[in-house]
Amino acid sequence: MKKYLLAFLILVFGNFMVPMNFSCYAIDEEGCLTCHQYPGLVRLEKSGEFRVLHIDEARYMRSPHGKLACRKCHVTVVKVPHTGETGVDCTTNCHREDLDKVKNFPLSAIQKNEKFFFVLLDDRTSGRVCHPLYPHSENKLVRGLVNMHTGFMLCEVCHVKRAKFKNIGYDWSDTENADYSGKPFGTYYNPRTQKAHKSEHFISRIAIFVKEDGKKQLVMDSDDVREAKRYLKKEKTLKLHEREAELEHFHRDVAKKDVSVACEECHSAESILDFRRLGFDEKKTKDLVNLNVKGLVSKYETFYFPNLFGQ
Repeated sequence: MKKYLLAFLILVFGNFMVPMNFSCYAIDEEGCLTCHQYPGLVRLEKSGEFRVLHIDEARYMRSPHGKLACRKCHVTVVKVPHTGETGVDCTTNCHREDLDKVKNFPLSAIQKNEKFFFVLLDDRTSGRVCHPLYPHSENKLVRGLVNMHTGFMLCEVCHVKRAKFKNIGYDWSDTENADYSGKPFGTYYNPRTQKAHKSEHFISRIAIFVKEDGKKQLVMDSDDVREAKRYLKKEKTLKLHEREAELEHFHRDVAKKDVSVACEECHSAESILDFRRLGFDEKKTKDLVNLNVKGLVSKYETFYFPNLFGQ
């Protein structure tokens, strides 16, 4: 019963709490945009290809299907994480007499122009040698949401053992060696104005620094790149204890975290990140601190959609 109560509250109030553009186009009755509004929402498939889960609300509303609820077409979606087939079924509610026409319609041609995600981030780190661009895949509930952070911060912000470092601080790092599909969607920090805003070309990401001798130094493992490349070449020939020893060496400063812990570290009143000092305005800071999707991620393994609208 508590699950359904939470579902109702999120669906009713989610649209008012989630940071979105001031121009609201769709009536998102089912709360799908609570998650799917974010560019960079990506899932890595077993085939190695990206499945982009972002929905451009403005573009969708301008399309012929703009007034349809999502689950009118995604008829098998009843819970989060979405399990089983979540593809579009155009014939259940609408095109019942156009089965052949709809079946052969090139949907991929439309979707190709709607993909907003990073295709390359050359960090020049040992982590990038071994781990894919979107590394979080085990937890089906949060993999897309966690992978989305790839475009906004360096991995070390979450995954460094902070206790091993002194005088830690968080600031922006320019990421010019980045390629993305679709429009620029990340954040750019302008050091002249000391403000963070939507990127038009260059991307800045939040990074972790330490102060040594009065100078800031980026906390990033770029010393083990050659070792990591050598390890990959010989990995299959190593014995189990040898692989474990190598991996322990590479991960000596890496902290593994439960997703609920990671969410709370940043998106809370006690955030390790000072969003105002990082250049975000008051409204954006409030949105980031009180991000409502955090409750869905941290409290529930399975989230069921209530049948509120006769679906």
